[in-house]
Order: sequence, then C-alpha cells, then structure tokens
Amino acid sequence: MRRLISILKWTGIVVVALIAILAITVLCRQNLHYTAPYPDITASTDSAVIARGRHLVFGPAHCINCHNPNNPDSLVALGQEPPLTGAVAFNLPVGVIYSKNITPDKATGIGNFTDAEIARSLRYGVHPDGTPVYDFMPFHNLSDEDLKAVISWLRAQKAVHHPVPANRLNTLGYLVKAFLVKPVGPSGPPPTAVRADTTAAYGRYIAHSIAECNGCHTQRDLAGAFTGPQFAGGANIDGFITPNLTPDPSGRIFSWSRQDFINRFRKGRLVPGSPMPWYSFGRMSDDELKAVYQYLKTVKPARMPAIH
Repeated sequence: MRRLISILKWTGIVVVALIAILAITVLCRQNLHYTAPYPDITASTDSAVIARGRHLVFGPAHCINCHNPNNPDSLVALGQEPPLTGAVAFNLPVGVIYSKNITPDKATGIGNFTDAEIARSLRYGVHPDGTPVYDFMPFHNLSDEDLKAVISWLRAQKAVHHPVPANRLNTLGYLVKAFLVKPVGPSGPPPTAVRADTTAAYGRYIAHSIAECNGCHTQRDLAGAFTGPQFAGGANIDGFITPNLTPDPSGRIFSWSRQDFINRFRKGRLVPGSPMPWYSFGRMSDDELKAVYQYLKTVKPARMPAIH
C-alpha cells in the first residue's frame, strides 16, 4: 500500500511539474518576434492609384467587411465611405479575435506606421512590433502595384480615433498562438503588376491573392493550413458550410453559364446571415467576374470532403 501511495504521489508531482512547464512555455511564447523584409512600397497621392485602392478595399478585397462593424455595405450603397475602424469580433474556436483600426489615427490606428511597415504586415505577416499577424488576409501575393494602391487609399482616409478591444483567447487559443501562429509570406516573388483582363490567369490572381475565395471554400485547420482539396468547399463558417466551386458535377456552379455566375453576384445576399461578402464581391466588374469564372472552370474537379 505504501509503495502504491508513493507511486501515486510521485506521478502526481511529475504531472503537475509537466503542466507547469507547459504553462510557462506557452506564456513565454505569446509574443514571439520575427523579422521580414520591408517591401519598397510608398503611398501615392495620384487619384487613379487611390481609386484603384478604393475599388479593392470596397470590392474584391472586401476589407470593409472585416474592418467596419456598422453594416458597411448599406453605408456604401448610400454613397458613404465607412471608415475602417476595426473592432469587428470574430468568434473562433480559439477565442474572440478583433480586427484592427486601419485608419490613419496615430493613437488607435496605423498613423504611426510607415508605408513599408504596413506593406510588410500585409505581404509577410509581421506587425511593426515584430509579432506575427493572424493569417486572415490573403494579400501575401498581391502585386506591388495593387499593394501600393491599397496603402495609398488608406493614407488618404480621415483618421478616426477608435480603440479596439484586446483579443480574448481561450486555452486552445493560447496554445495555438504559442506553437502554430507564425508569419505567412508570399509563395514566390510577388509580381510588380498584373494585367487586368478576362483570362483564367487573372481570375486566379483575384481568387487567390485578392478575394481569397480559396480561403473560405477549402477546409482548413486551426492554424489556417489547408487540409482539403482546393475550392471543394466543406469549411464551416459561422454554421454555414461553404459550397464546392470545382468543375465536379457535385459542384455548386457546375451547370452555371458565365452569365449565370455574374447574375448571382449582382443579386447580393439571398440567405440571411450568410458570411459571404456578397455586396463587396458584387462591386467587381463584369470582366473581373468573368475572369474568376474562367479560372474556376480550370480548377481540378473534386468532391466536397467529409465535414469534421
């Protein structure tokens, strides 16, 4: 009996010690710092460049849907330009993550950041303070020209003082942040510019590098890594299961014509609560939508994987 008690005692001590070591390790890894190149990007005051940035922010890049909490699509429809004040809450398995204020406010926004620091955050996933950016934004492979346009538009906006709550991570969130959240950079040398046309090549650029269609229409793990076939759907977003967009007969758009595809985007949100940024995507031009459609028809056909 004494031997059993002794074994249990030491087992308990070891378990407690291991838990303490893990907890200390997790806490020490909450604010890891990384280095990354600073892109040679400088904001422009050229009206055409700023207009391109506005189109991206309010259109295919759908920045307003993540950085304004006040029904921004309705404000845009009324001819207003909703400020990107952040504080949109994302309720995720790891906790509650809040989007940042990206207006030029110096106290609560990006007013104290250089153009190169903002460009590095978007392209390489490293904040100005060196901590990693949660990989929610698909702009790692954005062309220099489009990255410049987005930053130029941000610089041209009115500064809005709007504090954003700190993220509220749960236990899983602290573990994920400690061991899985790392900077994500471009998959190769980013292009200087990408020619806008109706080809599948340009559609791929929109779908992967601007609109991040693959990010929602492909299953991913908690760290954001893809686990399912590209564009095969099956991701659970706020209780909605994303559809299969591949040319497989089971795919949502398998029987759609190019015009059917365009018409669907012009109708906006038909299912209440759908997380799809329909109105932002609906601001894409016909040519942009044609390009995306052409690209989706070239994707490898795949069946929607089992939902876990």
